Amino acid sequence: LTSNPSLYLTRPFDETPKKSNPFSVLQAYNIFGFYSPTKALEMADSFELIVTRKEPVLVSPASETPKGLHYLSNLDQNIAIIVKTFYYFKSNSRSNKDSAEVIKKSLSEVLVHYYPAAGRLTISPEGKIAVNCTGEGVVVVEAEANCGIEKIKKAISDIDQPETLEKLVYNVPGARNILEIPPVVVQVTNFKCGGFVLGLGMNHNMFDGIAAMEFLNSWAETARGLPLSLPPFLDRKLLQPRTPPKIDFPHNEFEEIDDISGTGKLYADEKLVYKSFLFGPEKLEKLKILSEKRSTTFQTLTGFLWRARCQALGLKPDQRIKLLFAADGRPRFVPELPKGYSGNGIVFTYSVTTAGEVTLNPLSHSVGLVKSAVEMVNDGFMRSAIDYFEVTRARPSLTATLLITSWAKLSFHTKDFGWGEPVVSGPVGLPEKEVILFLPCGSDPKSVNVLLGLPGSAMKVFEKLMDI
Repeated sequence: LTSNPSLYLTRPFDETPKKSNPFSVLQAYNIFGFYSPTKALEMADSFELIVTRKEPVLVSPASETPKGLHYLSNLDQNIAIIVKTFYYFKSNSRSNKDSAEVIKKSLSEVLVHYYPAAGRLTISPEGKIAVNCTGEGVVVVEAEANCGIEKIKKAISDIDQPETLEKLVYNVPGARNILEIPPVVVQVTNFKCGGFVLGLGMNHNMFDGIAAMEFLNSWAETARGLPLSLPPFLDRKLLQPRTPPKIDFPHNEFEEIDDISGTGKLYADEKLVYKSFLFGPEKLEKLKILSEKRSTTFQTLTGFLWRARCQALGLKPDQRIKLLFAADGRPRFVPELPKGYSGNGIVFTYSVTTAGEVTLNPLSHSVGLVKSAVEMVNDGFMRSAIDYFEVTRARPSLTATLLITSWAKLSFHTKDFGWGEPVVSGPVGLPEKEVILFLPCGSDPKSVNVLLGLPGSAMKVFEKLMDI
């Protein structure tokens, strides 16, 4: 390790296999980290994006950093997935010629502050996921595309074509589980139009959405030669379980539910269709009026979508169902978590009921259930959840479950590495079929873009229910 910027690149990434077709297998990891292969497909307009990758390398911190085991809290243990995102940059005044060098140099420098991201996941003596701070570095791959970005515009805007975007994020070959994937993986793909895509694979054990955006913002500030506006707070022992553990609340977010409606068979028999739905200010206001409740945009929209999804899937009235979503615990802990807390500050909250209670009652009822789930989250509930995991090591089950993940307030569009803010950015697919993702609509804070996948027949019903 060295502080000399010209020597920040220490060595090749030695897990690279022999050269082969880079798109014969794309690796995807579901919500709990299990591996499943997907096949690369041509785009609907018959144009195929071809990305030529160089050998991956390791970018280490620019100066010496602490070594040893880094504690991950019980809130970090729940979501063992790789979150894949992309950011397309293009500047009229700056080409992409030095894009990879800028990204690597600034990454090396920011890793001094975020040194656990340069380590590797391991299992601690207590049997939980931890970080071995080895300073090995982040995997970075440089790549070239065979076209300008305009050729894949359809794929970028169409959630039903995740295969093309998958080519812009590097997947570690042969990785059998989450422990064999570095916490952060980077791909820089230059396009013939002069722009480039920064494709990221980030381990959710390391960062929740807020922490990930703060890391990216620090990285971008470093690339522009600026000091960090918000240095990270790395000590996660603030969220250690109590001794002895004290479980004060029922934690039905972990409940296993029987699928008596045959939903699993429906998913197995039909192709999964992905769609996105835009909810602008007028539509959201109409939903609030229909719900007859004083509720937030998130509560109203979640109640509406939960109800519609149950109807579209044709769930039996006595089918037990579960709604899961993450609440930000940062301002709810007592005392509040420090600014810049670089870890998972979110906790799952829930509502468990029957499909009939949601579908046969007016919208106000399902919105009320969501509102109650939000109000349940306080310091006592969150610390009880931390202690519950300590005792049971349980993770949430997704059978008969809808998991809402909201990125609507995350600042995807504001990251500037020296080429201005990204022209377009977002997720690369959805992590699991039970997930509905809320996304921001560029710089418009009053609109929400909703992404989800359903079996074809259910999606037809769902689309009709979106017409309000």
